Amino acid sequence: MKIILQRILVPTDFSERSRAAVAYGIAFVEEFGGSLHMLHVVDDPVGVGDDPVALPLPERKAVEREIEAQAWKELRDMLSTEEHTRVRTVLALEWGVPAVEILRYAKTHAIDMIAMATHGRSGLQRVLIGSVAENVVREAPCPVLTVHHPEREFVRP
Repeated sequence: MKIILQRILVPTDFSERSRAAVAYGIAFVEEFGGSLHMLHVVDDPVGVGDDPVALPLPERKAVEREIEAQAWKELRDMLSTEEHTRVRTVLALEWGVPAVEILRYAKTHAIDMIAMATHGRSGLQRVLIGSVAENVVREAPCPVLTVHHPEREFVRP
């Protein structure tokens, strides 16, 4: 059986751990051809205070626009100019629950493999909600490579 990975999805929260997963995503895309899909999910659509609903709608929309503009900038900055040139890249931004949106994106775009960092929630929050990576691994329509950084650095020959 020949495995062909044409569409690699790397969900990112812009952390160093996510950057390690991007390195793996790039390596797979370069090995198999295809495209690198990088997805950021904004899980706090308002991102301010304990009661964001209390903000007047115009202020809330302005805050959301600013969050989105910053997220797009950080998403573009995840790759160097040389990497953007070398690797065919699709950038995507979604609003919602990270695991749900990652799974939705993978299904909608016929993703062949997801490479993602293992981190996020800990303690009681993890027990009650679960980690994003665990939820994605459990429900993904494709293989999921989880990258635990910095235990082992990615080394390219």
